[in-house]
Amino acid sequence: MPQIIFFAVVGIAAYFGYRSFIREAERVTAKVRRAEKQTANGTMGTLVKDPKTGEYRLAKD
Repeated sequence: MPQIIFFAVVGIAAYFGYRSFIREAERVTAKVRRAEKQTANGTMGTLVKDPKTGEYRLAKD
C-alpha cells in the first residue's frame, strides 16, 4: 500500500513538473520568435496597447 501512494505522489509531481516545463518552453519560444521577427523587420521592440489608458508601450519580457 505505501508503494502505491509513493508512486501516485511521484506521478502527480512529474505531471505538474512537465506542465510547468512546457509552459516555460512556450514562453521562451515566443520570446525567440518575437526577437527574430524584430530582427527581420529592423525594429527596436514590440508595442503593446495598454487597455486602461489606450497608450502603446514596449512589451516587457
